[in-house]
Amino acid sequence: MSPRPVALITGASAGLGEQFAHLFARDGHDVVLVARSAARLEPVAERLRLHKITPHVLAEDLSQPGAAARVYDAVKAKGLEVSFLVNNAGYGSTGAFLDLPVEKEVEMVQLNCTALLELSHRFGQDMRARKTGRILNIASTAGFQPGPYMATYYATKAFVVSFSEALAHELKDSGVTVTCHCPGATATEFAGRAGNDSSRLFQRPGIAKAQDVAAHAYEAMLQGEVLSVHGLLNWVAMQSVRVSPRAVLRSIAAALNSRPE
Repeated sequence: MSPRPVALITGASAGLGEQFAHLFARDGHDVVLVARSAARLEPVAERLRLHKITPHVLAEDLSQPGAAARVYDAVKAKGLEVSFLVNNAGYGSTGAFLDLPVEKEVEMVQLNCTALLELSHRFGQDMRARKTGRILNIASTAGFQPGPYMATYYATKAFVVSFSEALAHELKDSGVTVTCHCPGATATEFAGRAGNDSSRLFQRPGIAKAQDVAAHAYEAMLQGEVLSVHGLLNWVAMQSVRVSPRAVLRSIAAALNSRPE
């Protein structure tokens, strides 16, 4: 077994995932980096070695069935015990649902929901047996309302919020914590891949920096918070969702997700 605690991070090749890897490495943890491309993970691993820790690279596309099981099996084959699981991988799409390729929408659900669920189950069982461990699931403020023109993405993040809170309750006396972190718009590759980098949401001032969001989520996980929202304005908006008419919420989200004329 590794002499240092091990953190497994999905979506670790860039953005929040890479920032999480540096935070764990800074604190003396070995890391397992998971993403689709080994070529993109290797430079991250090389930078992490400056912290005098051991990075492990696992190239798996978690949007494909069976990938989560392969990740788990590969970790066990290396003799590693995962003390921290960060389910960060995810993507979105922008446009009217019926006009988007359905295959990509299904893969989004597989990545954002199913892989997160399966990794939480497999590694969570090990943590519960050891009576220690932390799971950090990255959701979004999108998870608190419907999102026209990003319908599937918003729905997947609602799943992550609900699932994480329920699992946290089930594990509350087990020694294992589950934290659901909900950032707002953040400067990562997400917007470009989702096709909404020119939307009103991402053209507003005050887009959060990835390193600030990751640091906030990391601290929330260490404190064992169940639900954590990054940024005061995001927290206020989340609270307002509870009392706002659903039709108003739909209209606001649709306006933010649409591109300027």
